[in-house]
Amino acid sequence: MSETMKIQEWAGRYVAQWNEPDPDRRAALVRELWAGDGVQVLVDPPQAIREAAAGLAFPAPPLEVRGHEALEARVRRAYEMFVAPGEHVFAAAGEAFALLPGLVALRWSMVSARTGERAGGGLDVLALDADGRIRTDHQFIEAS
Repeated sequence: MSETMKIQEWAGRYVAQWNEPDPDRRAALVRELWAGDGVQVLVDPPQAIREAAAGLAFPAPPLEVRGHEALEARVRRAYEMFVAPGEHVFAAAGEAFALLPGLVALRWSMVSARTGERAGGGLDVLALDADGRIRTDHQFIEAS
């Protein structure tokens, strides 16, 4: 299997964790994909959080979760908010690609489950460990 095919297969599993309806399977995907101390950082938090921080004279804080339990909670909450109601699904937007060895970029979209219309999306830059598990995921949310 070529390196490009491996990246695409891996990226498909990454996107699948956000859409997985079975809580046990979703948790298993998190544990398969992420290092035990893996971290996801939401680089540019939502406007309401930026405004609240600015009101306190703080720079906008990055939001992060670390470790399997926190990552499982993060993936579960995204599923509950966006996928479980039947309104949206997450999908890869184009092919994932290696930026450097062990560094993968993945564009994704949140699309209407009914029409397929794009409702949002972003870019994740993922640093992988030697076992191919995510050490860091810097997520950049794009305006819809």
